[in-house]
Order: sequence, then C-alpha cells, then structure tokens
Amino acid sequence: MNESSIRQIVIVGGGTAGWMAAALLARALGERTRIHLIESDEIGTVGVGESTIPSIRRINTFLGLDENDLLRAVRGTIKLGIQFNGWLRPAASYLHAFGDIGLPLGLLPFHHYWLRSRHQDAAAPDLWAYSLNARAIDAHRFARMERVGDSPLAGLRYAYHLDAGLYARYLRQHAAAGVQRTEGKVVKVNLREADGFIESVQLERGGTIAGDFFIDCSGFRGLLIEEALKTGYEDWRHWLPCDRAVVAPSSRVEPLRPFTQADARPAGWQWRIPLQHRSGNGHVYCSGFMGDDEAAALLLGHIEGEALESPRLLRFTSGMRRRSWNRNCVALGLAAGFMEPLESTSIHLIQSGVQRLLDLFPERGFDPALAAEYNRQTRFEYERIRDFLVLHYHATERRDTPFWRHCADIALPGELQRKLELFRAGGRVVRDGDELFAEPAWLQVMLGQGVVPQGHHPLADTLPQAQLEAFLSHIRTLLGRAVAAMPGHAQFLTRHCAAADAVVT
Repeated sequence: MNESSIRQIVIVGGGTAGWMAAALLARALGERTRIHLIESDEIGTVGVGESTIPSIRRINTFLGLDENDLLRAVRGTIKLGIQFNGWLRPAASYLHAFGDIGLPLGLLPFHHYWLRSRHQDAAAPDLWAYSLNARAIDAHRFARMERVGDSPLAGLRYAYHLDAGLYARYLRQHAAAGVQRTEGKVVKVNLREADGFIESVQLERGGTIAGDFFIDCSGFRGLLIEEALKTGYEDWRHWLPCDRAVVAPSSRVEPLRPFTQADARPAGWQWRIPLQHRSGNGHVYCSGFMGDDEAAALLLGHIEGEALESPRLLRFTSGMRRRSWNRNCVALGLAAGFMEPLESTSIHLIQSGVQRLLDLFPERGFDPALAAEYNRQTRFEYERIRDFLVLHYHATERRDTPFWRHCADIALPGELQRKLELFRAGGRVVRDGDELFAEPAWLQVMLGQGVVPQGHHPLADTLPQAQLEAFLSHIRTLLGRAVAAMPGHAQFLTRHCAAADAVVT
C-alpha cells in the first residue's frame, strides 16, 4: 500500500445500507483498507424494503452467497414482477413483469410486430402472452431456468421478497470477518479546519473514530452528508406527491404469490409483499389529501390475514441530495435520497452506489473529478428512476378523487415528455445510456397505464402475414410449455429454501 492509499473507511449506520456497503467493500478491497462500521441497536431502521429487483442477484455472485441459504435466512420468496391494480382506472389491472418479452426479429424489437397484430385485430393476444414471467405469475409457478428449452427465448428473470431486518443481519454475519463493528451513537462530527473534510466522529459514550473516507448510512437524517457537510436536498414532491406511509405486517396468507401487489388507493397506493412467515403491507399516500388516521384505517381495512402490529407511520420526501459525494463523504441509502417504493428501487440504489464508488475509488488526495463524475452518474440514475415513477401517476384515466386529479395535472420532466411523445406516435421506446429500467419495463407500464401508440415501425409491415402469425404463435406455444413444466412457487420454496419456522404449503 502506498502513502496515498485510503487506509480506513468509516461507515456510520447499519441496516441494509450500512451492511451491504460493508460487505461489498470488504470483499472488493480486501486487507488493503480497514472498514469500521458504527451502529447503535437503540436506533431503529426503517426496515420496510422487502421487495427487490433482479439486480440484487449480482450481489450473491460477487459475495459468493448461496441463494437457497439466503432465501432461507431472510424468509424470502420469489418475485417475478409487480401487479398494478386500479392505476389506469379502478377496475383495471396490469403487470410489470421482469425479463424479456417475445424475441426481436431482424432489425426491430418484438413489440412492433405485436403492435402490428393488435392494430389488425384488437382481440389478438395481449402483450403479456409473450412474457415468460407474466405467464409464470398467472400460474403461480417458478423454476430456475436460463433459457426456454433449446430456443433463443430467455428464461425467468427474478428477484426476491425478503425481511429487510433479517437481510441486514445476514449481510452483517457474512461481512463480520472483514469489518470492525462499534456499538454506539455518533454525537459529533469533527471537520478539518483547512478544507472542511471529515476528520473523525465522536461517540456518545466516549471515544473518537478517525478515518480517511466516510460513508453516511444514517438514514433520512443524513448525519454526515447533511448535518455536518450541509450538502442540501432537492425536493421532488411536485413530481412525486406522496410523502407518508403507514406500515404493518400481517399473518401469511395463501397462496404465496411470486409477485408484489401495488393497489391504487384514493390518495396513493398500498403494497402487499408475501414472505414465508408473514406478509408486508404499507399504504403510501399524500398527506395533503389524506390524514394519518384515515390512512392507517384504510391500510388495516385492506390487509389480507391478521394484522400482527399496529400501523407505524413514516414520513419522507422524495428527492435526492444535491451531491451524494461531498468532500470525503459518500451518502448511501436513505441518506443519499429517497424514491418512494413503487418500483422497489431502494436496495438497488444502495448496490449501484457502492458499485459506482468502487469504479471511482479515490486516493487520499480526493481528486475532485472523481466526486464530480460520481455525482453526475448518481443524478442520472435518480432522475431516470424518478421519471419512470412519475409515469405511473400521470398516465392514468383516474379523476375520481382530488389526489388523482392533481396527479393528472403534474408538469412532466422534459425527458419523460419526450419518451411519451415518441411512444404515442409510433411505439418507439427510447432509453438514454445505461438507465435502470429497460425497454420491456417502459413498454409494459406505458401500455398498462393507457399510453397507446398510434402506429408501429413501418419495417414491421415487410413481414408476410402468414409468417407474422406463425412467429407469434410459436412464441406463445414455447412459453406455455415452459410454464406447464414448472413447479408451483410454494412447491419450489419447500423443496429448496423453506425456513424451519415457516412451513410453506
């Protein structure tokens, strides 16, 4: 190690953010850098991030985790997508299923051929007939498969439903050998007079911990990034108006669905997440249109099974820090920003933040170009996720409550407006760079929310009609056979990863 190397990283805060950062950094940096994590058992974590997206599986590969052991430890189930109920109109439902849809043909994405068939016949099979994940969701089935038989069709793409508290504990156990943990509360942050960098943190019960680089995982408070460094926060409530949630676990109900449910409500929406031992429930709402007591009553009135605890209130502001990397501090998780949980991106943003940090890992001189690039990439990711979430609220026919009428009048970010105009005109899904949500995600949500293209790509018309029908029929047949051969979701869990205290039937 040379004199300019980072020798000690101090992570303030535990939970999923702190222990994911600790585990990944310890694995990547090895013994070259000491990692010190400070957390207090007296400070609770939000602990409701129970739904994930497929990128979480990359952590398993990098850390060398066994997926069955992980699912057993976190009482996890499989997630193949999200079912949105009541978003277009009160009785409507659609899926955002993970994975591919159909197969590209020639120079065109699959959906242009599907659009041609629907323009010819409105009764033709819908888009989700060509999604393996959607077909498996409908049948409540699951199997690990890379491909559909010997065809070019990709297999199931999946994520997890998990108990966030158990997941943080699992990562803590995995990272224990490479991370020094200190129990305690940080009561003061000491800054260097020369440049305002963080020099050390002081603990409530005495003692000072110094470091070269600090990671703020202290939650909404932002103990380092905001209270000490005064970074500033961008409030996005004019685009994403929901600012509160009431949450409560409930007893497990059958069947164990391999998908998250997101049900629209008069002033927001409600999630339902199946775990092996219980269900997670939350009602996300805008306090300007509904009071806390009414929101809690609505949550309890729509819970399946028996509520296990009284509803707990969370307050939040969707948005992000003006800089996630400020001086010698990087903020992760809720300390960096918050996207309401509609598309389950919270854990992913922790993961991508750590990956970005490793890509741009500094030396003790802290080249400002590295921080500037980190912040540029972070802003790009947050803003594109924000736009995807705004789409759900704005593109709706609902006008039945003041909240939904307010959402219809939201002034769209410019990039989202451009995407919608291109899709409405000719079915073109335009993505920028390496943004998180891929073409199938945009396609499903736009169609599910009632954004219907007026046409399709003209090259799709060059395929003879008989070949078009055979092409579409063959895909449906292959997917149907693949799903029929899968075991049920609960059967898969029982066979491979059922927790001892959570009997799966």
